[in-house]
Amino acid sequence: MHDHAQPNASAHGHSHGQSHAHGHLHAHFPASADMQKVLQLAVFATASLVVVEIIAGTVAGSLAVVSDGVHNLSDLPTLLISWFAMRMAQRPPTAEKTYGYHRAGILAAFANALLLVGVAVFLFVTAIGRLLAPVPVHSGVMVWTSLLALAVNGGITLALVRGRRDLNLRSVLVHNAGDALSNIAILAGAIMIGLTGAEWIDPLLGLGIGALVLWSSVGILRETSHILLEGLPREVRLEAVARAILSAEGVQEVHDIHIWTLGTDLLALSCHVRIPDMHLEECEKIISSVRDALARDFHITHTTIQIERAGLPVSTEFIMPAPFNAT
Repeated sequence: MHDHAQPNASAHGHSHGQSHAHGHLHAHFPASADMQKVLQLAVFATASLVVVEIIAGTVAGSLAVVSDGVHNLSDLPTLLISWFAMRMAQRPPTAEKTYGYHRAGILAAFANALLLVGVAVFLFVTAIGRLLAPVPVHSGVMVWTSLLALAVNGGITLALVRGRRDLNLRSVLVHNAGDALSNIAILAGAIMIGLTGAEWIDPLLGLGIGALVLWSSVGILRETSHILLEGLPREVRLEAVARAILSAEGVQEVHDIHIWTLGTDLLALSCHVRIPDMHLEECEKIISSVRDALARDFHITHTTIQIERAGLPVSTEFIMPAPFNAT
């Protein structure tokens, strides 16, 4: 009986950690190293821009420019946290952190988004105060400062495009893309103020920048919290995965399917499958077929599959989700 599949045997297909994983990791390290250099340069450029914008905005009396400077100031911890998270994500698994540090980037994105919510509230309060009590604005200083800021934020955004699939880097990219758009708005507003003298445009731009910051941060908070709560990856449909598993010859039922995100481009799955009593060699072929299908069709590369022999009494335990049966 030792060569037959036994009930509750567990087949752990860690394709990410074995043949697939080595190629996956080496393929990402060079890009990660490049992105780390980009983040380091972005920290220096952003710090310099913050100093220029706050001084220029104060001299010009422009809330829009000062707000953008404060917004860019919030980019500094964002960039530093993201850079640190990238370094942490490259660390190998340990006896205590058996999955490694892939979640470091997700945590960084979550923390960054919380910080942005606070920035948005600050901009709203300040802008409303300026609308109630307008102050003179020097439109010429606004024009040149916004052009400088656009060059810096636009350059950082373009440099980060290659890393947009990484949620951590995407949070930085979205942030800087929003900065670049706000710089364009400030430039247009400065020209309008210079032509019409309508000083209310400046705090109105501040409100717009605050709304943009809040919108981007809420989206990132929603996505990162979903991952941290082990939610089903957005691009995956549970029933489609179950049908793919059932398509393997010999699989009669699959239940207790759990799919979650370990880190960017790294999905994990665990499930129970019922198969007929058969030799272990045939059993391993079925498991291999299931793993190949999951990796090929859903990019799920870390799988743990528990085998249960068909015909055994059905468990009375609470099963979530409900079993999928072959038809």
